[in-house]
Amino acid sequence: MPTPHLALEQAAEWFALLRSGEAGEAERGAWRAWLAASEAHRSAWAQVERISRRFEPIQASPDPRSAGAVLQAAQGRAQRGRRRVLLGAAALAGAGALGWGLWREDALAALLADQRSGIGELRELVLADGTRVWLGPASALDVDYRPALRRLRLRAGEVFVETAHDAARDFVVDTPHGRARALGTRFELRLRDDARSALAVYEGAVEVRSAGGATTVLRAGQQTRFDRGAIETPADADPARQAWTRGILIAQDMALAEVVAELARYQRGHFAVAPEVAGLRVVGSFPLHDTGRALAMLARVLPIEVRRPLPWWTAIEAKK
Repeated sequence: MPTPHLALEQAAEWFALLRSGEAGEAERGAWRAWLAASEAHRSAWAQVERISRRFEPIQASPDPRSAGAVLQAAQGRAQRGRRRVLLGAAALAGAGALGWGLWREDALAALLADQRSGIGELRELVLADGTRVWLGPASALDVDYRPALRRLRLRAGEVFVETAHDAARDFVVDTPHGRARALGTRFELRLRDDARSALAVYEGAVEVRSAGGATTVLRAGQQTRFDRGAIETPADADPARQAWTRGILIAQDMALAEVVAELARYQRGHFAVAPEVAGLRVVGSFPLHDTGRALAMLARVLPIEVRRPLPWWTAIEAKK
C-alpha cells in the first residue's frame, strides 16, 4: 500500500529538523511520539531515510545552495571510477562477499554502454552513417554497426533517432521488450518504469516486433507501448513531445503529476506531488534544464505551492 503523501511530507519535515542540529529534547520527544502514532508514520520515516541515502552528497554540503555543484562533482567522480568500481564488485562477488543479485544485469550493461548521458544531460550524436541520435537524461546506448545491419541497443532511458538513408542495411533499435525497425524515419523510443517500451513515430514509419513475435507497423503521428509479449493498439502521438531534444517540455493538457515526472528526470532529488493536485491540467512550455524556474512558472498559473524542506526533497502541494 503506498505511503500517504501527508505522512511523507511530515517525515521530511522531521528529518530536516533532526538533521539541522537545532532540535532539542522536546522536539526529539515530539518526533518519537509522531513516529509511534501510526504505521504510516513509521513507513514514511523509513522511506525518507532510504531516499536520503541516495542523496548523501547534498546532505554533506553545509550550504544548500551549493548542493547542485556537490552532486555534479560526485557524479563526475562516479563516472571516472565506474569501471574500477564494477571490477571491484565482481571480485567481491567471486569471493562470496557480495551476491550478483544486488546488481541487475541491465544496470551493469547501462554503466558500460558505448554512449551514456547523466541526469539532466541531453546528448546529440552523429553516427558513422550520418544518422542523428539524441540521448535523453540518464540514458545509455550501444552502437553495433555491421556490413549488413545498423543496430542500436537502448540500455536505459530514451533515444530520439533521425535515420540516414542506407539502402543496403536495415536500421534497428533493440530494447529488452523487442525491436523497432526504421523505414526511413524520425522516431522516439523510451524504456518505461512499468517494464514496457514506448515508441512514437513522427516521420516515415517503424515496424515494431515484440520479443514474443507480435508485429505491427506505426506510421507518422502514431505511438504505442509494448512488452515482451504484446503490442498495444497504436494511438495518436503528440508531435510537441519532440521538443525535449531542444531542452523544452511542451505540455498540451498534461496532468501536473506527469509534468513533474518529466522535470524530475533533469534534476537529482525526490519530487512528491500531493494527490489533490496531481491531476491538474497543464498547458505551456517549460525549460527542462531549469527545474526551479519551471516549477515557479507552474506555481504562478496553478493553485499550488512548492516547498523544499530538504535540499533534495521537493513537494508540490495545494496552495494554502
